[in-house]
Amino acid sequence: MVRLTLDLIAKSNNLKPRKEETIAQCLKKITHVNFSDRNIDAIDDLSLCKSLSVLYLYDNRISHVTNLNFSTNLTHLYLQNNCISCIENLRSLKKLEKLYLGGNYIAVIEGLEGLEELRELHVESQRLPLGEKLLFDPRTLRSLAKSLSVLNVSNNNIDDIKDLEALENLNHLIAVDNQLVHVKDLELLLKKLLKLWKLDLNGNPVCLKPKYRDKVILMSKSLGNFETIHHIVPVYYPQVGNPKVVFFSDVQRYFVNGNPSSECPQEDKTKITEDMGQTLSDSAKDCPRSRKVQKGKPREEVTKMNGQEHPCAAQGTLQPLRESVLEGT
Repeated sequence: MVRLTLDLIAKSNNLKPRKEETIAQCLKKITHVNFSDRNIDAIDDLSLCKSLSVLYLYDNRISHVTNLNFSTNLTHLYLQNNCISCIENLRSLKKLEKLYLGGNYIAVIEGLEGLEELRELHVESQRLPLGEKLLFDPRTLRSLAKSLSVLNVSNNNIDDIKDLEALENLNHLIAVDNQLVHVKDLELLLKKLLKLWKLDLNGNPVCLKPKYRDKVILMSKSLGNFETIHHIVPVYYPQVGNPKVVFFSDVQRYFVNGNPSSECPQEDKTKITEDMGQTLSDSAKDCPRSRKVQKGKPREEVTKMNGQEHPCAAQGTLQPLRESVLEGT
């Protein structure tokens, strides 16, 4: 039996107080504590660690979450692969942003009311009795509606996720290796989650349905919609003279299947098409691969950006980053 105590933290961190400074004063300054895989089965009173923001306690034997009421500055809590069967005593963690509870014995997602800053919740692979599935307390879902953006419920024998429609700001849902069977069962959820841009359902029976991906994208108002991507990536092309910069987040909305959209004014269509054509033409003309490399001369010309060398230019042709944009990376 190993309890996480202040004395254990002080010894593990090799605290060396400065002159006229006590161990207690040092403990007040600690922001990160890592006691993963240390056979910890209980958490003692750690209220002295006022500045604690990140706590690693995964791969232990903790069965009850206790004595964390003091952790008002805690932002990240890692409790994967313990023996926790009930989510409790976390409501005072007002600044908590990421909570990891995968690999425990939790049957119901509850007790998270009041965590107004929680952005990520990971509750994958709960060790449930045969035939049982992970359930969600509606009160907890409503309390997380404004803040939660990432939810991982993979491998929990879930056959219905319509209750998750309360999570209106969810943009990444991971529900791998569950028991979702029918495409129609996803329809209501997808129409409610207007900010969902990434969905992972691999390993569910529904993935075996004909044209499953096409149907899911059609049901959703955000999946596959380039307008919802918030990453604006500048795309540079090597040029003679002043380099041009194209922002695909701005140009994409005027093009449908490579053609200007009807929503774009005619004069803007012409201008965008001409600018893009000229940019691509100049890029191809200046591409190092399209001209002979003379012996003793540099293989590539390095494009100057505001008087500085662009870091990608030395690699040869600067390829558009459109794929990265669409993937949100």
